[in-house]
Amino acid sequence: MCKMKEFKTKEYTIINGDCMDYFSQIPSKSVDLILTDPPYNIAKYSTGNIELPGRKALNNDIAGWDLNPIDPSAFLADFKRIIKPDGNIFIFTSYNLIGRWHAAFDSEFDTFQFFVWHKTNPVPKIFKNGFLNSCEMIVCMWNKGHKWNFSRQNEMHNFFESPICMRPERLSDPKHPAQKPVKLLEHIIKIASNEHDIVFDPFMGVGSTGAAALKSNRKFIGVEIEDIYYNAAKKRLSSSEVIGDVWQ
Repeated sequence: MCKMKEFKTKEYTIINGDCMDYFSQIPSKSVDLILTDPPYNIAKYSTGNIELPGRKALNNDIAGWDLNPIDPSAFLADFKRIIKPDGNIFIFTSYNLIGRWHAAFDSEFDTFQFFVWHKTNPVPKIFKNGFLNSCEMIVCMWNKGHKWNFSRQNEMHNFFESPICMRPERLSDPKHPAQKPVKLLEHIIKIASNEHDIVFDPFMGVGSTGAAALKSNRKFIGVEIEDIYYNAAKKRLSSSEVIGDVWQ
């Protein structure tokens, strides 16, 4: 087991370590919403620079951590144990892994669906030789009686449109290649949880889910294995440093 660092306030707890080592510390049936963005394992398909006429080449590498294989079935037992009976699970993924998430989780929950984030400003394809990567998939699952905060039918579409992160929201030091916009995360959090609920992100990155949870008056637990991202998340979320217990 790797040594873990922890920082906590009354509103959030963040951990620098491997989420697989931390799951055992989360009480059973204590989390209202799991909202997370694990690696997509697409780095092996997306490497090298793309030369752009008259512009700086686009670095198409993802990150070294994306090469570490993700096995969705490895998360099933812990996710099922910690989620409340009326809780929801939302997991960002990609075309190459969505089938594996479905195979692992579909039979274990009453409902398995997908949600689409449509990016209104995707990275361009200068040479027009394929589709723009303008959509990302989010698998979602729940059981009967789950929390759901829609008021009108036109809110219930399984897609959401927003730009990708741009400055000043997008961090430049460190730069996270998969940083998600807070606006998108807030939308999901408000649909799938209630105020004062606990939102858990085992792949916290630079803390975007935490920022969205706190803005939405929820509590947050996040885990991040990369020191540089954990430190960025800690700085980003540290508006209150009153020591407490997020489960109280």
